[in-house]
Amino acid sequence: MITWPFIADQFFNESLVVDVLKIGIQVGNEKWSSYIWEPKVSVTREKVEAAVKWLMGGGGDEVEEMRRRVKELSEKAKKAANPGGSSNADIIALINELKSRRTICANNL
Repeated sequence: MITWPFIADQFFNESLVVDVLKIGIQVGNEKWSSYIWEPKVSVTREKVEAAVKWLMGGGGDEVEEMRRRVKELSEKAKKAANPGGSSNADIIALINELKSRRTICANNL
């Protein structure tokens, strides 16, 4: 994944992708902007081109390791979303919680 944060939480998302999960490369802004209408764009065509070339084969073993991690994360996400998985269980719990609150609210009317 090529990251190009612009404002707000995008920098945190970039840090997760690049520094924690190690499945991306940074090409964009390095300084947080508080408003979208005050851009301080520091990315160039050359930076994007270099990143694409690196990810498409120029990064060697490092890119292969990124791809391995992406595949592993993909498999974990699919398991979590399937019946019996943690994400599936969490969404069912949320739906049940919301249904129970709707019933409580209806009874209080």
